[in-house]
Amino acid sequence: MARVLVITNPAAARTQAQAVRAIEEVFRQAGWQAEVLATGGPGDARRLAAYGVASGADVVAVFGGDGTTMQAAAALVGTEVPLGVIPGGTGNLLAGNLRVPAHPVRAARAVLRGRPRVLDLGAVEREDGLHYFAVACGAGYDAKVMAGTPSSDKQKWGFLAYVATTLRHIGEVKSARHHLVVDGREYDADAAMILVANCQEVIPPLVKLGPNIRPDDGILDVVVVRADSFWESVQAVWHIVRGEPVGDAFVAYTRGQEIRIASEPVQPLELDGDAAGATPFTARVVPGAIRILAPDGG
Repeated sequence: MARVLVITNPAAARTQAQAVRAIEEVFRQAGWQAEVLATGGPGDARRLAAYGVASGADVVAVFGGDGTTMQAAAALVGTEVPLGVIPGGTGNLLAGNLRVPAHPVRAARAVLRGRPRVLDLGAVEREDGLHYFAVACGAGYDAKVMAGTPSSDKQKWGFLAYVATTLRHIGEVKSARHHLVVDGREYDADAAMILVANCQEVIPPLVKLGPNIRPDDGILDVVVVRADSFWESVQAVWHIVRGEPVGDAFVAYTRGQEIRIASEPVQPLELDGDAAGATPFTARVVPGAIRILAPDGG
């Protein structure tokens, strides 16, 4: 009998108890042994996932947001235990990039039918240890938006809470001086936001950062966005949506396996939507870091 450990985050935007019971029932009806454990604070998801590996779980599934998912993923790096993604948070960007259904019951069924897909992760060393990201890490305006969105708003409005924060602070957009070192190559750039991307889509499936960004190519892609006003922000987003070529006035691209970013003044940092301190930081790719159960074509 296959065994799945389901980690839930009661504080996430869409993880009501009724949905948790429905997910558990999906696995049990399929003949799987399901153990459901809830997080109670920071770091719990990683500890629970490590318990799942040690106790012989065949799958560790997470019903929560990107932050909880990546905490659990950290304990699965380098193991053969695959991760199941059941979106229950605000952004759910990894689930969106993998085309995991948004409804929790359908997502649980997708875990049952999913095939293991080997994915890279990005890794960033912080004062409290090594952190991973699956979709992107960002310095600048996006990190300010993530940090400035109240949990109560995320619970109530979901992704629209981020939109509201973005609009509320759009007049404050301003570029800062950044110094980048990408696989030993040095660049200087004025940027309101720099994203280091492992996945293509930041608003799945509508907004793509670039046409050739893949989470299984052993490379991280760097997107540098310059904007010093509301109007320039709109133009930058429009160029990203349209996929403008390298060298555009508002957006520039590069890629590599190790990226170091420093800024003046210091800028906030986020990893898959969770606050992670500030610049400077170094992100490196971990090729084939994890196995994720994804739908065909995800």
